[in-house]
Amino acid sequence: MSKSALLVIDVQNIYINPESDLYCQQAEQTVSKINRLIKHFEKLEQPIFYIQHVHKTDGSDTGHMFDFAGEVEGFNFKENSDETSFSSDLYIQPNHTVLTKNRYSSFLNTNLDSYLKENDVERVVICGFMTNFCCESAARDAHDRDYYVDFILDATGTPGVDGFDQDQTRQAVAAFLSAGFATLFSTNDYLP
Repeated sequence: MSKSALLVIDVQNIYINPESDLYCQQAEQTVSKINRLIKHFEKLEQPIFYIQHVHKTDGSDTGHMFDFAGEVEGFNFKENSDETSFSSDLYIQPNHTVLTKNRYSSFLNTNLDSYLKENDVERVVICGFMTNFCCESAARDAHDRDYYVDFILDATGTPGVDGFDQDQTRQAVAAFLSAGFATLFSTNDYLP
């Protein structure tokens, strides 16, 4: 069996806080499933990477990230803000590894690929927020870098997009990814 690593993507307050514009319904249940995955990987002594989306407060590293959201002054994920902090409900391992990113994919502008290769990882397991942006982007990028990809659908969250609620958005992402990028699982199906 190939060595796997868990990518815990953007389990940050911006998605957990009900006051946030990006709040994801049932975020607490999603984090609970993510914690189950973390504890499973911890027990197996397999690598776990906590990934955090953060931008400089002046927006100089946003690139085209927020082109569809209006003026750059209104961007999210500013460094040192409460919205970028990991959820207090997230289980954080002792001696954990955090990678900070400033794009949707966890691979772009980070050392993730190097860390995975150093740890002889062949398969990445993806969970976190948002299903249809950062999680999906990481899955596609991982596939194109020749990793096997397991996508734990119900351990991802999204506020949805216009016309699609969270469940519909998850199902659309599942259909696209399972057609050639990733193997889809529920948390219960993935865990022994």
